[in-house]
Amino acid sequence: MPKSKRDKKVSLTKTNKKGLLLKQKIIEEIRNSLSKYEHIFLFTVDNMRNTKLKDLRNEWKDSRFFFGKNKVMAVALGRTKSDEAEDQLNLLSKRLKGQCGLLMTNKDVPEVLQWFKDFRDAEYARSGFVATKDVILPQGPLADFSHTIEPHLRRLGLPTSLERGVINLIKEYQVCKKGVPLTPEQASILKLLGIQMAKFKVVIKCHWTKGKGFHKDLDVASDDDDEQEDDEDAEDGDAMEEDET
Repeated sequence: MPKSKRDKKVSLTKTNKKGLLLKQKIIEEIRNSLSKYEHIFLFTVDNMRNTKLKDLRNEWKDSRFFFGKNKVMAVALGRTKSDEAEDQLNLLSKRLKGQCGLLMTNKDVPEVLQWFKDFRDAEYARSGFVATKDVILPQGPLADFSHTIEPHLRRLGLPTSLERGVINLIKEYQVCKKGVPLTPEQASILKLLGIQMAKFKVVIKCHWTKGKGFHKDLDVASDDDDEQEDDEDAEDGDAMEEDET
């Protein structure tokens, strides 16, 4: 009986012992999951937040997420036809670029694609995010803020004064302009105002099905498509997040 492809041992170099053990564990976890799930979806994430990813894992408890460390995930799947764990998995691993991850599941493909197409979760924008609208504060009192925060608002650039315990905006102030990337100060002001411009979302790029092979799904525009691939040689302390269920 021929030996299973996924039983093949792999060698990981240029890493310390602790990092090597962690990477080997991730590879084993992925390969063990191959026998449990029918489908593997490769996804990218817009406006990544660890708390949102944790919520997503809780929502999909009957499935498995792997996220980060693209080179390690590629080794687990197989980078070439000769070392792939299952037929055509190398086509999936070749697309592990940038901030992306794997979802292993037994849910039907149309159900998965539709769920993530509809899924959006509002989030506060961070520095560098391109503003989606103009935000202008009129001159006058900022009644929603405690007087104790007034010095902080001035440090953020707001022209404020404190009058009888009430924060006043001395003149009209434009917090941000649509189409222009946010500065750290602007992002902080928007958060204080409770304005969530960003949306955490998962974009399915392609998938693989056991016995059927690789399928490239219709690309959906991603807010983060222009981001460069993460540094794969980062310290092992920044190891891939993966669920423990």
